[in-house]
Amino acid sequence: MDIHLGAIHYVYLVFIVFILALLIRRRDTTMICVAGIFALGLLATETLSGSVSGIFNSFVYATKELLGTIMIISIIVAMSRILIITGINEAMVAPLTRFLRTPAMAYWGIGLIMMVTSLFFWPSPAVALVGAVLLPVALRVGLPALGAAMAMNLFGHGIALSGDYIIQGAPKLTADAAGLPVSSVMEASIPLVIVMGLVTTVSAFWMMRRDQKNGTWRDGLVSLKGGAGPLTAAEAEDTAPVFMSANLRKGLAIAIPLLFLLDLAGMFALNLQGGDATALVGGTAVFILIVITLLAHRNQGLEKVTSYLIEGFVFGFKVFGPVIPIAAFFYLGDSAFTELFGSTLPAGSHGIVNDLGVALADHVPLNGAVGAVTLTVIGAITGLDGSGFSGISLAGSIAQMFAAAIHSGAATLTALGQVTAIWVGGGTLIPWALIPAAAICGVSPFELARRNLKPVLMGLAAMTVVAMFLV
Repeated sequence: MDIHLGAIHYVYLVFIVFILALLIRRRDTTMICVAGIFALGLLATETLSGSVSGIFNSFVYATKELLGTIMIISIIVAMSRILIITGINEAMVAPLTRFLRTPAMAYWGIGLIMMVTSLFFWPSPAVALVGAVLLPVALRVGLPALGAAMAMNLFGHGIALSGDYIIQGAPKLTADAAGLPVSSVMEASIPLVIVMGLVTTVSAFWMMRRDQKNGTWRDGLVSLKGGAGPLTAAEAEDTAPVFMSANLRKGLAIAIPLLFLLDLAGMFALNLQGGDATALVGGTAVFILIVITLLAHRNQGLEKVTSYLIEGFVFGFKVFGPVIPIAAFFYLGDSAFTELFGSTLPAGSHGIVNDLGVALADHVPLNGAVGAVTLTVIGAITGLDGSGFSGISLAGSIAQMFAAAIHSGAATLTALGQVTAIWVGGGTLIPWALIPAAAICGVSPFELARRNLKPVLMGLAAMTVVAMFLV
């Protein structure tokens, strides 16, 4: 099919190149994305008012698309806050400490517990939930603090966040940008996440044990201001008084995981995916937040529920604030363009990104191997900003373009870009993204990034090879 590329297509492509260049230089891309929206709007509407209005309208469009993701993360963080304050988090993981009797058991135990916790609570609050209780146990049995940080980091910010199978924030972003159902991207990511996770965690553990035996291990311990958790002394005092008996705390520590397991069973039984599955988890989290807050704060419970929700929303919008302008630009590569600026693309067009993919197929000999390598490189570049999430819309758009060119592999390429971007930027390689895990373990985020580098690169290489055969 012969698609005529117009000025809009070339401008969109030029801005993608600009965005990639800024990401490589570790610069913020918000302004260039806004400029891209303005330029596309000016070409489409040929009016200054239309292009300026398009900036705001594209932000609104992106916010509406992302609102479910922002909301679930905000609610989960709000719930995690009350779990930390009441000590329920400690009661939830305390029984598991008896199994951590050797350094190896501590590494794999902390990692697996962190992975499961992160799937339900997201990695940032999970670091506080898991690290505060299990780190002293790990140190006592001989696992170095840096080893514990690696385990929490690779299993939580790596495996759990890159797949994001329960909250489904990451696959929603990439699937939307690629014009695919969330379920197809999640299914395609399963073998990639497994390969990436196994290669990375096993090689990291082997390298740690090797260096310990050789005497070349450096623990990278530092004294970090502010303590090892999300609550300062002033914040903890501000949340008082908290009324909760030990028996009630233990009972709730049992009930909360059971409620989420019921959610998981409900997802399978009722075939809930995407937004429906997220809504079930989010509603359960709100219910848990309200009940625990009323039990813990008694007469102040009504006000504290609102207070915790506000804290959660502040966190959610702080995380996704940089994502909205970037997502707004990349949504214009698909159906958002017509919805915001009208039918101004050439006749027969299926969206800017699709048109570019078809044109690419006509002029460049693309295949699955080239597509897989390219998406891995692009995913890694988009993760350089240290967010992991801000660039996965770009990965989804380019995956759609390549899939249109080679006529297959859309879901696999999209998942590959997503998993790569989050492993690099979500908290395993970029030092400023490693601060939560590094802080709670009292180690240097730069040393943690250095220890993660080789295992993650090995995992990316193995995952890319697997993706070549799956495309």
